[in-house]
Amino acid sequence: MPDQPNVTVLPDAAALAAAAADHFADVLARTLSRRERAHVALAGGSTPRAMNALLAASPRRDRVEWTRVVFWFGDERCVPPDDAQSNYRMNRETLLDPLGIDPAHVHRMRGEDDPTAAAADYDVVLRRELGERPCLDLLLLGMGPDGHTASLFPGTVAGMDNDKNCIAHYVPQMSQWRITLTPRAINAARNVAITAGGAEKADSLQGVLEGPRQTDVFPAQVVRPQSGNLAWLVDAAAAAKLKR
Repeated sequence: MPDQPNVTVLPDAAALAAAAADHFADVLARTLSRRERAHVALAGGSTPRAMNALLAASPRRDRVEWTRVVFWFGDERCVPPDDAQSNYRMNRETLLDPLGIDPAHVHRMRGEDDPTAAAADYDVVLRRELGERPCLDLLLLGMGPDGHTASLFPGTVAGMDNDKNCIAHYVPQMSQWRITLTPRAINAARNVAITAGGAEKADSLQGVLEGPRQTDVFPAQVVRPQSGNLAWLVDAAAAAKLKR
């Protein structure tokens, strides 16, 4: 990671969700002041769920012209779109439907299909809509207690095919297939925001931000946008072991 990553520490989970919602709205508003469309990739997890509820309500929902936003996903579990584990379902119920987003503006990963085929199809759509080197305006990510981000888990990063923007792989520790954007796609984004909350993430956050570079141990260390901005938004419990 950079010597001085941009880390904002919030006092608790509620403040973290509010900061994430404000960051989301600010980035999209700036993007839409310059371009006709804004492309954002959503994440799963408890902080994104809480963030979505804030974005779908006034006053934040009024800060973004939602009809000009196109939605993507950073990763997905290989389950049907109505499954309780589906990142798409969570985001549809908490953000997309409450905002009345046109389904034509939502590109979901088809978790119900053959994983490898679904990932290849998503790569095709990314390149068709955003060019040979797709560049998202905002990519939302979380970090798990093991240092994973998107569906890049410990032991899965080394040897990953980085000619692709989206892959599927079997994650042994989850006993599950996952579809995920690759470091190639993640690091092409103009803005990346990683949220982490909870004391169970303190060890990994310290390792990711202040430890040696070991991306197959702490996959979140792969997130280094080439020319974009990276913001870490964390709560005090997750930040408890940071030295600086």
